[in-house]
Amino acid sequence: MEITWYGLSCFRLTERGSAPIVTDPFDASTGLGALRAKGDIVTVSHYAPGHGAAASVNGQRYVLDRPGEYEIGGVFITGIATYNAVSPDSSRLNTVFVYEIGGVQVCHIGDFDHVPDQSQVEAAGAIDVLLIPVGGGRALSSSAASEVISVIEPRIVIPMHYAQPGLQLNLDPLDRFMKEMGGIVVEPQSSLKVTRNSLPEDTQVVILESVN
Repeated sequence: MEITWYGLSCFRLTERGSAPIVTDPFDASTGLGALRAKGDIVTVSHYAPGHGAAASVNGQRYVLDRPGEYEIGGVFITGIATYNAVSPDSSRLNTVFVYEIGGVQVCHIGDFDHVPDQSQVEAAGAIDVLLIPVGGGRALSSSAASEVISVIEPRIVIPMHYAQPGLQLNLDPLDRFMKEMGGIVVEPQSSLKVTRNSLPEDTQVVILESVN
């Protein structure tokens, strides 16, 4: 499976023989420009300019924006109902999506903003790759993100939703999260290719460059 980051909380997940997935597509009002991503399946954690622009994804055939269990194009997807504590009542709902692709469990946590309870951790199951916000705003801060990682214990962590050039949202820089993770230095890469057999034993942080 290959994971590519387009900026903010938007990723493309692809595996040979499976339908490509685009997560939380953003619109141009974010300052990141028009999204240039193509996928059959679009998942939306919640509707906001930086997360719910499903129409901007080329080729989209299925839009998943609520909890449930889905099997589409060789991919198993579970949507888990959660909430965002600091958002207004009308936008508190947040769907965490777990994708089973090529034997690898990937979790996109959306705009989650607090440490999950035991029932939420159990609902997600064992997570291999965690896509997690680290820049604050209405989502996890860097310190809260590190605590969530210690609770979920994924094999790979890919940070998202942090300050980027041009982004019109007031988010913390990635460096703050890296300090929370012990000051580790990670060389950014254009995408991540991962298989069941290539997963590390201990939690590893992977930094992706935005391709949009």
